[in-house]
Amino acid sequence: MADLLFEIGAEEIPAGFVPGALRQLEDDLAKALAEARLAHGEVKAVGTPRRLAVWARDVAPKQTDARTEAFGPPVAQAYDAEGKPTPAATGFARSQGVDVAALVRAQTPKGERVAVTKVEKGRKAEQVLPALLERLVAGLRFRKAMRSRFDEVTFARPVRWMAALLGGRPLKVRHGEVTSGKVTYGHRFLAPNAIALKGTPDDYLAKLRRAHVLADPEERRAALLAELARAGKEAGGKVREDPALVEQVLYLVEEPSAVVGEFEKSNLELPPEVVISEMRNHQRYFAVVDGKGRLKNRFVAVSATRVKDPAVARHGYERVLRARLADARFFFEEDRKRKLHERIEDLGRRTFQAKLGSELDRAQRIGAVASALARALGKDALVADLLEASRLAKVDLNTGMVGEFPELQGTMGAHYARLEGLKPEIADAIEDHYKPIGAAEEMPRSDLGALVAVADRLHSLVGIIGVGEKATGAADPFGLRRAAIGILRIVIARGYHLSLAAAVEQTLDALSGVKLAAGRALVAEQVLDFLRGRVRAAWTERFDADLVEAVLAAGSDDVVDARRRLEALAEAKARPAFASLAVAFKRVANIQEKAGGAGAAAVEPALLRDQAEQDLLAALEEVEQEVGARRAARDYPAVLRTVATLEPAVARFFDDVLVMADDPALRANRLGLMRRVGALFSDLADFRKIQAEAPAQARAG
Repeated sequence: MADLLFEIGAEEIPAGFVPGALRQLEDDLAKALAEARLAHGEVKAVGTPRRLAVWARDVAPKQTDARTEAFGPPVAQAYDAEGKPTPAATGFARSQGVDVAALVRAQTPKGERVAVTKVEKGRKAEQVLPALLERLVAGLRFRKAMRSRFDEVTFARPVRWMAALLGGRPLKVRHGEVTSGKVTYGHRFLAPNAIALKGTPDDYLAKLRRAHVLADPEERRAALLAELARAGKEAGGKVREDPALVEQVLYLVEEPSAVVGEFEKSNLELPPEVVISEMRNHQRYFAVVDGKGRLKNRFVAVSATRVKDPAVARHGYERVLRARLADARFFFEEDRKRKLHERIEDLGRRTFQAKLGSELDRAQRIGAVASALARALGKDALVADLLEASRLAKVDLNTGMVGEFPELQGTMGAHYARLEGLKPEIADAIEDHYKPIGAAEEMPRSDLGALVAVADRLHSLVGIIGVGEKATGAADPFGLRRAAIGILRIVIARGYHLSLAAAVEQTLDALSGVKLAAGRALVAEQVLDFLRGRVRAAWTERFDADLVEAVLAAGSDDVVDARRRLEALAEAKARPAFASLAVAFKRVANIQEKAGGAGAAAVEPALLRDQAEQDLLAALEEVEQEVGARRAARDYPAVLRTVATLEPAVARFFDDVLVMADDPALRANRLGLMRRVGALFSDLADFRKIQAEAPAQARAG
């Protein structure tokens, strides 16, 4: 057994590319070794901006032999009455490259056939691995790739060196004009000379560590956090928590070194979000806060190189930030010269989308949709504030501050609203209508912000799809998927029992002056299909796909209700008796589907001849009232528990009773009984879509 070590050295790879590339390397190497029939131990990838490396411990010295079996014609066709091979047998043997005498007989699901077993001898690992690693490099995918002047191959950035060793012995791997060796390189400035490698992961990490490179991201993360903690203490506070910035800086440096800087205290008069945005988004600086979480006029910058005189580095960091904050202060003071209400008409000169009009048009439509949603939810008292919040929600797009810092949309509008003395609820709604942002969990704080947020996303979704634009594949320039996911997350988080179909119709009403690319009914169906697709994708990440399909088939217009049904169904499926219940209810649903609703009648007890159908009606009458009360309260776990008590009676019914009897009256009565059973669960889930089999001990009847 020997360790395999492979490193790709390159010019600085963008920070966002590195984590994905490391995951690819781990997954692809493990898969490639398995396909190559090379046993191995741990596979792990590590990397920095200048290197991507992967190793596999304890790689087998050679491939295992591959044994394959090919089946030919039936024995009756392969040999004649005297047992001699026929042309069918000789032709099969020739196609497999063996003598006809090598053919054997084998039993298959299709009967006895002639077969041949071939063994491919395994090759040595050092013969297999070079081509395998070349495919590994070529298979790495980046959002953007480039080629160097002399190469036809591409990579995230030009490749400068490669190291490939198996058990300490170099392997010859080529990528473009670069051929692998057995050396790596340390920090670009602090240890630029070649470093000979022994080929073990421990040797690789240790030598790079001495050369000022922490190749393992987790080791580098620990060092970065320690540096931030030290620098925060030095700054008289602590570094503001910012996991996303930590993740970004982690892949910008090979050995983190923190430097504390300072900016003018007067800049603390700016909204904290402005100062933090300047530091983190433009300069990758970490903000420093005091014990109460208040921003201090200090920051921490992380350098990729330890310098002899930190004061020089500090001066450079401070000079850049000083200029940025001066611009921010100028924009802030200029913006304050005009009230938000004075800026509303300016939205009319700003285009939202060519076919959907201006931002002023959008603001007015958002207000109309938000008001309709509020009335549908019985929150009529909010309408006046919703109209006001909708008018002001997009006004800060015309401010200098948002022009300079687009990521502060909503945030600056809320700040200006508070400074002007507007109602706090209005200010919060202006800020919150952009939430949730990405995968963040932060949601609108009130119904006011939530309803404006939903209305804004509905307007975008219905409007953009309505004028003929679509999200296709990876292309979604208008953020339709993000809008749909935002609607669903807000509605579920707030527990809004809204009809999606009605909400789409209300949005189409607000868009009455827009020329649609298709008929109104078709646009509505396209939007609802799109929303259902997002529901399906989101829920199958957590729940079994068959349960999701079963619930959606029973109705998803009220996503809060559908989610509760799904959670109840998942809870029920975890119980041992669920399989028998699902099979019984599938049969009920199948019979109803085959009958097509025809022939069913109100159940007449006098026509129930068999004991099993009499018992089923008695059990049914016991649970119907309780199920109705539980359903009205949306207590779906209780509904399913109650309905489950019918399973024994339903199972006996199917064992003993022929539903589709020849007598029309009997058949209609029994179908009526099935209809009443189906009514207990048909609006919960379509059990036909649930993958479940009756346990072996179930009645075979």
